[in-house]
Amino acid sequence: MRKGWASLALLVQERFAQDPHSGHLFIFRGRRGDLVKIIWYDGQGSCLFMKRLERGRFIWPTPADGAVSISVGQMGYLLEGIDWRNPQKTWRPEVAG
Repeated sequence: MRKGWASLALLVQERFAQDPHSGHLFIFRGRRGDLVKIIWYDGQGSCLFMKRLERGRFIWPTPADGAVSISVGQMGYLLEGIDWRNPQKTWRPEVAG
């Protein structure tokens, strides 16, 4: 997951034939499954968000043609690290550092 906003936006545009400036969220998962990057254009500027789970992995839907559309609820579960197929809260760290 070395790519930044520009590289991920180019991937969205060329590989998925979507407009990265449309206002949609585009979520990418790392190879190990414990890291996601989200790109979003809010109308004024570009945003790149990153989230890494301390334990566990993000449960990813099976893509049909390389891209998957999910509902807002499924995205919420996905970003919380909860298995959207069987919702249960995952481990939460109790001590920082």
